[in-house]
Amino acid sequence: MLEAKNNDQLPEIPPKRYFTIGEVGELCAVKPHVLRYWEAEFPQLKPVKRRGNRRYYQRGDIILIRQIKGLLYEQGYTIGGARLKMNDKSEPEVPSKTSAVDLSAVIADLESVIASM
Repeated sequence: MLEAKNNDQLPEIPPKRYFTIGEVGELCAVKPHVLRYWEAEFPQLKPVKRRGNRRYYQRGDIILIRQIKGLLYEQGYTIGGARLKMNDKSEPEVPSKTSAVDLSAVIADLESVIASM
């Protein structure tokens, strides 16, 4: 899944391995309490937790957060709708020429059945 449109306006992700919740909040323009809430709502978002239950996010987590933010804030999805969209691994297929030809043959068959009634 590609990053959302306004993510071009967000700062570039620095070449680090781990980021604190405050750093991620600045990189994604989202407050830390929102990030903690999203962790509960989106099973894909699982930052590493170290001593003291501190969260450390990786680059993939930041990209995922930006995708979630785009779905919620830009595309208008609800939390449940965004969760379903994030869980949907398959992209819709573009019909090939053969399936379009097959479809036109089915339509022609149906029209001939209707005409014979």
